[in-house]
Amino acid sequence: MKTAITCLVILAIAGPSWAGDEPGYDHSDAYEHYEGTATCLECHEEEAESFFHSQHYQWRGETPDLVNGKGRRLGKLNTMNDFCTSPGANWIGNVENSQGKVLAQGCSKCHAGLGKRPEPELSREQLENIDCLICHVSGYRRDLYEDADGNPEWRPILWRNQYGLDAVSKRISMPKRKMCLRCHSGAGGGPNFKRGDIEYALVECDREYDVHMGTDGGDMACVDCHEGEDHRVLGRGADLAGTDRPGERLSCENCHDAEPHGVTVLDHHAGRIACATCHIPTFAKTDATDMSRDWSTPKYIEDKDKYTATIDMQSDVIPAYAWWNGQTRHQLMGEKVKVQKDGTVYMMSPDGSKKDKQAKIYPFKLHLGRVPVLEDERWLVPIGVEEFFGDGDIHHAVLEGGHYQYGLEDFEYDWVDTKRWMGIFHGVVPAAKALTCLDCHSEGGRMDWVGLGYGEDPVLRRMK
Repeated sequence: MKTAITCLVILAIAGPSWAGDEPGYDHSDAYEHYEGTATCLECHEEEAESFFHSQHYQWRGETPDLVNGKGRRLGKLNTMNDFCTSPGANWIGNVENSQGKVLAQGCSKCHAGLGKRPEPELSREQLENIDCLICHVSGYRRDLYEDADGNPEWRPILWRNQYGLDAVSKRISMPKRKMCLRCHSGAGGGPNFKRGDIEYALVECDREYDVHMGTDGGDMACVDCHEGEDHRVLGRGADLAGTDRPGERLSCENCHDAEPHGVTVLDHHAGRIACATCHIPTFAKTDATDMSRDWSTPKYIEDKDKYTATIDMQSDVIPAYAWWNGQTRHQLMGEKVKVQKDGTVYMMSPDGSKKDKQAKIYPFKLHLGRVPVLEDERWLVPIGVEEFFGDGDIHHAVLEGGHYQYGLEDFEYDWVDTKRWMGIFHGVVPAAKALTCLDCHSEGGRMDWVGLGYGEDPVLRRMK
């Protein structure tokens, strides 16, 4: 998403569509009993096929905005991050602590399927694996149960209560904020851990919190900006590999004028500074976010009887700022890591510079990590984090990840420090709360002018 995702944020107040309590689609007489996805397929097989090909199901897509994509289909399923690293060895299954409490259930918990991994080839089995209700029914809940062969699968928690399941399954609507946020807010291990700017508070907030989603503001749903045809959703974040809509980018200008202020100096800024830069002064306003995750130093959380990486949680975070032209560079698994001048590996970094006329200054969550790398090949190694949460054996977890990804039985590895730039696009405040001139143009201001290529504050330079 070039000037891209910047706008789930700054996107227009073009009237709400499915944000509030508008009526959904009446399925009261569509069927007598809900019997899983097969019931939906009786009328909606074409829609299911379109969803099968989407990133929400495939977890990979075309990569025209990935500088080193090389035409590959990439995404969450086959790349690595510095949070829980990769779905590979972490797909599905209950992990319990010593007291029998479930600590984790695998990455498939937020996949819009019923437990099978997505396959690139369309089949009846894959279509029946789609969980339509996870996105289209706000009161829907599911959990892990064993199938006839003892394998874990996702089922509605009401699967034994046909009357209750029938009632819930007929509450069909377009995705509302709550449906989107139950996965996108909980990614990375907890509320707002991962993204930083996609908080559960957005379900019910005022315009002072977010002018677009505030119930007294635009009262917009996620799909008002991230609209889509055939389940191909518009928008790509700065640290995402694939896109559902190649050639299309989500931009504030989709709804707002390129010169929206009516004030010359501000409209001049808008030419090189993204709207989010001024209109999102801080993120993690309600729930703290994970700003650093070191997997080399396990930590035991006594009150949860759980092991984790060493994580630094922060609130009201001031973004980092960098040039971005809509394209990204990604450190991929199976390729030798590139160590930057600062000694870190850039997991995801925005492309662009002051000289790049297509680039603007954007706000980012700059996440720091420490992850394993093969000693000889210098390839990133994903971690089997699920079992680690229960037993704290990080060495075994690394070996498990390396075995799944590369087929290795035993190997030597060490650790590398990483950085990941994650675009900040949500939590847009009203103009009265936006940054003012002195927030950036003053001694000790928030902009790193040298790092941005200016040498010094351009305003102070003109005053000399």
